[in-house]
Amino acid sequence: MSGHGISWHVTDGAAARYVDGTLPESDCWSVERHMEQCASCAVRVSGAARAGAAGPALADVRAALLTEVRAPVAVPGARRLGRLWWSVGPALRGPWLIALFAVAAGALALAYGAGFDGAGPLLLALAPVLPVAGVAVSYGRHADPLHEIAAASPSGGLRLVLVRTLAVLAVSLPVLTAAGLLLPAARPPGPGPAAWLLPGLALTLAALALGGYVGCRAATGVIGAGWIAAVALPTAAVPQAATARLAAQLSLYFDSPAARTGWAAALVVSAALIVVRRSAYDRLETM
Repeated sequence: MSGHGISWHVTDGAAARYVDGTLPESDCWSVERHMEQCASCAVRVSGAARAGAAGPALADVRAALLTEVRAPVAVPGARRLGRLWWSVGPALRGPWLIALFAVAAGALALAYGAGFDGAGPLLLALAPVLPVAGVAVSYGRHADPLHEIAAASPSGGLRLVLVRTLAVLAVSLPVLTAAGLLLPAARPPGPGPAAWLLPGLALTLAALALGGYVGCRAATGVIGAGWIAAVALPTAAVPQAATARLAAQLSLYFDSPAARTGWAAALVVSAALIVVRRSAYDRLETM
């Protein structure tokens, strides 16, 4: 070692002796402490180690580590499917999925099998609340037997909430819209088969936003009951045939410019509330 005053550096000889173990213990301690603060001496000692007898073994270890780091981690297909199956949530693994297809098939059966003219309006009345029902059975100890694991996982919280909601929407939107397109034209004419999409998205996000305050089950119950009441109560008060009353009420909710503006505003406000309350979704076991 060489230097003067309190400033010194590890010499090549000292580095070689440190590597082969012949340097006195006190000097070894000084070298180790010095390398913590001096990069050039750390490089010198590292070079001495690679040039010494242990060099080939160190090179093999380094090559093996680099290979392991660079190699892609292969995830078995069964494990990928298991993660996906867990991520989509209980809604797509339970009665809700059966109920969704039953509603779509029931509407088609009423229209073509029973000749019921109100199958289209009836499907449109139910369509916005079906994704909300899927959200209701996606989270919380009342629906998910793995809720504690989900809440504690790194991918839990808002991320898992959104993934499971998107899974519900990814299934319900095309199924219900396709069923509406396959139905014969309503008499009298009513909203189009895709008119429910904006209200359905707004109600779903509203349920998520309210869930950040009162929990998922209570929020979806309030939103779902509110929608059913908004459709059923005014319809019952109109002195017309049931089908005509329902079609007229849905046209008011779906097709009017004021209604569309209101649904769009509700969607934006709900999304903003979800972002503001994002930390609340870390407690999935209470939702």
